Amino acid sequence: MKILFVAGFAPITPDPPASKSLYVGALGLPLHDRDGYLSTESMDGVKHFGVWPLRAAAQSCFGSDAWPAHTPTPTATLEFELESSDAVADAVEELQRQGTRFIHAARTEPWGQTVARFMSPEGVLIGLSHAPWLHRKSE
Repeated sequence: MKILFVAGFAPITPDPPASKSLYVGALGLPLHDRDGYLSTESMDGVKHFGVWPLRAAAQSCFGSDAWPAHTPTPTATLEFELESSDAVADAVEELQRQGTRFIHAARTEPWGQTVARFMSPEGVLIGLSHAPWLHRKSE
């Protein structure tokens, strides 16, 4: 497995209005609201920063609006970018052989990102990712 870079970081919030007040209001971050998901790809030093509602994280991981009680509730997500969708699938197999239990295997999200997710020992939702738009060169 070859991780190219940190693709993104997002606190996972159970209270989106309070988080918006902090990150947009108090800190003045240039976050755009995309159906309740605050994010930017225009801050130096990070490919993607977002504030992900817990409801949306649960929907993406489990297909439900509620995070299941049998899985620790994450407070953040950290995504590591790989070179291709196939590399994501290969990395899942590699980590599964080492005993990592995935919340879900590699799949393509509606927005075009291939991602597989598991929980770190610290309770961070880790994504192994391939987001094609992060690999496009600026013209």
